[in-house]
Amino acid sequence: MQQGHTVFFKNAPRLIATGSIAGPKECAGVIGKFVDKALSDDTFGEQTFERAERKMLLYALEASIAKAGLQKEQVDAVLSGDLLNQIISAGFAARETGIPFLGVYSACSTLSEALLLGGVLVDGGYARRVACATGSHFSSAERQYRYPLELGNTRPPQSQWTVTGAGSVLLAAEGEGPALTCGTVGKVVDYGVSDVNNMGAAMAPAAADTILRHLADTGREPDYYDLILTGDLGALGSRLLKELVRERGADISANHVDCGEIVYRVVEDEFQGGSGAGCSAAVFCSYIYEHLLRGDIRRVLLAATGALLSTVSSGQGETIPCIAHAVAIEAEIGGLHSTMPHIYRASKGE
Repeated sequence: MQQGHTVFFKNAPRLIATGSIAGPKECAGVIGKFVDKALSDDTFGEQTFERAERKMLLYALEASIAKAGLQKEQVDAVLSGDLLNQIISAGFAARETGIPFLGVYSACSTLSEALLLGGVLVDGGYARRVACATGSHFSSAERQYRYPLELGNTRPPQSQWTVTGAGSVLLAAEGEGPALTCGTVGKVVDYGVSDVNNMGAAMAPAAADTILRHLADTGREPDYYDLILTGDLGALGSRLLKELVRERGADISANHVDCGEIVYRVVEDEFQGGSGAGCSAAVFCSYIYEHLLRGDIRRVLLAATGALLSTVSSGQGETIPCIAHAVAIEAEIGGLHSTMPHIYRASKGE
């Protein structure tokens, strides 16, 4: 069923398992004890950072399948993308699995887009099991989107740190786990921001548009959700999001947290916090998913955010169009708002 831009899943797919991996900087923070593999070296034993990123994504995919007690042959499709040109990390990782592959891309919103599309496939009966995965690597993203690491450029205070990490969610028509109940397709929003070091400000309007559209389509109030989780707005973007939503008559300040604020122990040392496709993937597939399984939280709206720019568009002076897709994930137990302060404190590095 569809209402506005929101698709409701009659046969709600289950999130039966996740796989996650993160780099040493990320694992120094709160997610370190929740990821399946904490790296001590961000090269992951490879000769290039691009190969390390690919290997991380493959690890997350295989971990989610193994934790579900399945073989690769029992998975009908992989929906995956990344930040590198031609989504090479996803394509090369899928090459190693032998599983049918659908490449998806919406920058750092790729996880929620993959979950939404995977939900459609499973709910419609077109697939029984679908793996939804994405990841990023600080060093590969830096030299594609910004400057070579060897150049040693200083970072402005509004910048974020691309997360080295990956995550995979295994959706299934049957099984145990939280349910994917609905999803809202975002639209491209551009408020005229052109500063490539200020992704939070660029993406916040897209997040606000999708969250408000989701609430309107579903007829829900913000407090329906224990957690409204954005992908990588960072500290500044999160503040802007709350202000934009408040201006349009809603208040999400009590239950909103951003993955970019959660991922690092001390936000101040990472400027505005984390970013990248691996930011929402590593945080959700480890820390948040574990809280859902424990029953600490019951209803989560995951609205990962993405900036749809390239080095070409930025070099030609274009502004930054952004997107946010949202998916509602609901467990059958727990759902205590009293757990929110714990997650919020984690986002502040406490």
